Amino acid sequence: MQSPLVSIVVPCYNQGQYIDECLQSIVEQSYTHWECIVVNDGSDDDSQEHINGWKKKDKRISSVSIKNGGVSQARNVGINLAQGVFILPLDADDKISKLYVHLCVSAFINDPELVLVYANAEKFGIVNGFWELPEFSLRQLCKGNLIYNCGMYRKEDFLKVGGYDTQMKLGLEDWEFWIHLLKNNPKVYKIPDVCFYYRIKENSRNSSYSLDQETYLKKYVSKKHVDVFLDLLGDFPKVLTTMDRLMTKTNEESLLKSRPTFKEKIRFLLGLTKNK
Repeated sequence: MQSPLVSIVVPCYNQGQYIDECLQSIVEQSYTHWECIVVNDGSDDDSQEHINGWKKKDKRISSVSIKNGGVSQARNVGINLAQGVFILPLDADDKISKLYVHLCVSAFINDPELVLVYANAEKFGIVNGFWELPEFSLRQLCKGNLIYNCGMYRKEDFLKVGGYDTQMKLGLEDWEFWIHLLKNNPKVYKIPDVCFYYRIKENSRNSSYSLDQETYLKKYVSKKHVDVFLDLLGDFPKVLTTMDRLMTKTNEESLLKSRPTFKEKIRFLLGLTKNK
């Protein structure tokens, strides 16, 4: 039986100085049945020159160029083109170990119920050392992201949730995607070996947004996935009381007659229930 094809999708925006290391780590994989799709997200540096060089070296590497639209859009474009059973997103300035793809695929084969596989990680660049990642639980994931962007999952699951949210251009798109992917089946495995290397730079997108922007992004995610947030993060008596008071002042007769659930009341408060 042929090993399943893995599609490694690399969004790239002005990462010409780093992408060689990234693609070198892919070419060195012990697991050989992979394709790599590099999505040039409107780079205006020499990224494409580096990408073209790697395409000549290894026919498993291909590329597509798009107008700059952010990492979510770039990943979505690449994954929709992917032919693999499994997807591994990898940013163009990061690296993976030689065994990462092999260990991920082996985990899926050993436990077909898994939804996501990732590994221990290290930071490198201006900061070096082991990256202490909290133990996974869906409850903790709702409080904040626990998983870096480079985890393996099935393409069919990506399609089911509609991919990465292109509205989240400021950041935290990985966090939202993991919640969406895992909220109905949080079956995750973390490989105990260090297999992912996360580059720390002086200036990065995730370190440049403000506290107000972070608050906005977290509010956006909590609204989008209000069902799982309410299930896992507990009741909100004050909010419930406020909702009861607000709802009695509205003309939502049909909603009131239906004896809305706690979730429906919260959704109403957050503006997710439209007037009928």
